[in-house]
Amino acid sequence: MSDKPVSLTSPPRGYAEWLAELKTRIHTAQQRATLAVNHELVLLYWQIGRDILARQAEQGWGTKVIDRLAKDLRTAFPEMKGFSPRNLKYMRAFADAWADAAFVQQAVARLPWGHNLVLLDRLPGPETRKWYAAKAIEHNWSRNVLVMQIETGLLERSGKAVTNFPSTLPAPQSDLARESIKDPYRFDFLGLSDEAQEREIERALVRHVTEFLLELGAGFAFVGRQVLLDVAGDEFFIDLLFYHLKLRCYVVIELKGGKFKPEHLGQLSFYLTAVDEQVKHPQDAPTIGLLLCKSKNKVVAEYALRNVNKPLGVADYQLVESLPPELQTSLPSIEQIERELGGAAGSNHSDDSAADDEES
Repeated sequence: MSDKPVSLTSPPRGYAEWLAELKTRIHTAQQRATLAVNHELVLLYWQIGRDILARQAEQGWGTKVIDRLAKDLRTAFPEMKGFSPRNLKYMRAFADAWADAAFVQQAVARLPWGHNLVLLDRLPGPETRKWYAAKAIEHNWSRNVLVMQIETGLLERSGKAVTNFPSTLPAPQSDLARESIKDPYRFDFLGLSDEAQEREIERALVRHVTEFLLELGAGFAFVGRQVLLDVAGDEFFIDLLFYHLKLRCYVVIELKGGKFKPEHLGQLSFYLTAVDEQVKHPQDAPTIGLLLCKSKNKVVAEYALRNVNKPLGVADYQLVESLPPELQTSLPSIEQIERELGGAAGSNHSDDSAADDEES
């Protein structure tokens, strides 16, 4: 074994690669530890909530027992957060909402406690909660993103665009393609009025591409704006071109500043043919087209798509906030949710797991 000292200014060959590998392993181990702690914490909260429900039902304990329990638990475990009366009531509501222990173990315990409180506060029933819980797990949403998706009615909009996918795509891909697009699309993050023109909207979407991709949904990757197609010397420009990582295909998006017209589909169908011929890789699936209009007559769109042999969808987009005033006032803001959950504004799962007790 050599006693030659290691220079701190010039590490030995291979050191940088080894250090990078160690950092990755440590980071992965930290993530796993955080997830394991969160899982056990949520299960503990569910069990406490179930016990409170059972004792109140079987022994007639009143609500004041929660105040006493909070005091005793905080005395016994002063270093732990989560034992305020408010949070104990949430535990009871959590157990009441999810009676199936297996589902809690396999699904909602994978979400941070803060996420679960959002599902309880914002959604009315178990099926809707299950849907958003599954999406949050699948896409690794932060709590703020989960709130935003609920506020914008993602469930009600998903898969609602008018398409001809069942007749133009094979069954597995047609179902996934249909669920990958929505109606309407919400572009209120652009800060534009309803009078905005197509090119103005297009430029704004590219400037706010992060928000645009979030609105489009998981799997979309931005390729370019005003993408040139040269067809036998004639030049054509695609408004927006994307690639969908799950569908394994290009997605052409065309914006129209007015109401849907059947002739719009001819132009979009032409673009799909050109992309399939000039851009698409042989192993890619057929290119999909999405026409976004300010409004549409659904029946007219269905008629127009009926005999088109290219996979196309038609959906509306909205530039301004569309929630009715009474619903806007009834929904707490993200800031209010943050205060409810203890003031921790972290955007990742590990930060969320600690934000459960404003009185700690």
